[in-house]
Amino acid sequence: MSNLAYKDEEKFEKQPQIQEEPPKRMTLFNTPIIWFVIFGAVMLTALYTDTLPGGMIGSLIVMIILGELFGWLGDHTPIVKTYLGGGAIVAIFGASFLVYGNILPEQSVTMITDFMKDGEFLNFYIAALITGSILGMNSKILIKAGARFALPLLSAVIGAVILAGLVGYIVGFDVMDAILVITLPIMGGGMGAGAVPMSQIYSELMGNDPSYYISILVPALALGNVFAIVIASVLNMIGKKKPSLSGNGQLMKGFTYEKEETTLNIGKMGAGLLAALAFFVFGQVLAGFIPLHAYALMIIAVAVCKIFNLIPNIVEEGASQWYQFVAKNWTFALLIGIGIAYTDLGAVIDALSLQYIAIVLAVVLGATIGSALVGRLVGFYPIESAITAGLCMANMGGTGDVAVLSASKRMELMPFAQISSRLGGALILLLAGILIPILF
Repeated sequence: MSNLAYKDEEKFEKQPQIQEEPPKRMTLFNTPIIWFVIFGAVMLTALYTDTLPGGMIGSLIVMIILGELFGWLGDHTPIVKTYLGGGAIVAIFGASFLVYGNILPEQSVTMITDFMKDGEFLNFYIAALITGSILGMNSKILIKAGARFALPLLSAVIGAVILAGLVGYIVGFDVMDAILVITLPIMGGGMGAGAVPMSQIYSELMGNDPSYYISILVPALALGNVFAIVIASVLNMIGKKKPSLSGNGQLMKGFTYEKEETTLNIGKMGAGLLAALAFFVFGQVLAGFIPLHAYALMIIAVAVCKIFNLIPNIVEEGASQWYQFVAKNWTFALLIGIGIAYTDLGAVIDALSLQYIAIVLAVVLGATIGSALVGRLVGFYPIESAITAGLCMANMGGTGDVAVLSASKRMELMPFAQISSRLGGALILLLAGILIPILF
């Protein structure tokens, strides 16, 4: 017995040592910090000795390293991480500041801008998100949510117009200018689908060169995008404190995404990549015959295939896995590209009068409140409704969608964000074409 007791006692003494876990190493981009620093030093050396390769290789190494660094700083800085959008906003405006302050070499700015625009990295990213998130979605949710989405979308526009007009009147700003020059551009689908065609409409109906209206519209878009990112972060915080208002990334009440446990498969991811590219190209083809934005047509095509079970399971799983890979590894890199290629920090600074800021904030708040209230009435979670139908109408289109969903930690809502940016943007252009002849 004494021998047995001795053995049990020895076991008991050794047990705590068996349960001890080795300390976790700090990593960035899943890379040990020392090696991340080494890779960063290689990038900086090439960047400032003019030996950085051109095209995708040079662009991606700069975007990934800066994106992960700025993203980490934003996500670990008090106040910024809680109220100002965290890593998303630091990555965008940190990159924009590097351009504004001439800290990045001009040739690298040109290279990354070309990669984002001519190389269409933004479209490549969004194609993966749209295809993967829709094909990975519960088809019942897609049918029920899509049918109801128009109401909170319209309510976002109405809320923005009412509140912006009211605040404009209070601060002594012309009410029509508050609606036409500030509200409609902010709600109009970003630069390519909103401000640029809207400047053409304004030019044709009110005179002046389109460039004149572009210079007025762009600050409204840029500042509205900032407020949309900030409010997205605040909504995420509210959702944590008031769980009844949030679906934690699920748009509708009464449903949950039934995610099947699947093993990541590199071959399936290849099929998912192909599907994303094919659906994007199909949207472009349809846009040549149907007067809608290619993204909107792409969303419709993917949704139809999902609803009617036209896509094999292996491709659906691959698209979902490819989307997860892209979202996990390239989001901060993309935000750096957005800051460099699409965000004019000078235009934002020039727009910072108190009247202007108050009206822009009213637009974004009006869209948020209108979409949240009506979204709740039609069975959506108010926070998810506000983010998708409200803030994703009030941001800068596809670039803003990525930033807003990143700040709110709800990237899985990309399909509904794109509905807001693309179909909602088309609605705003239609309203501008109707209202301006009546009012002027």
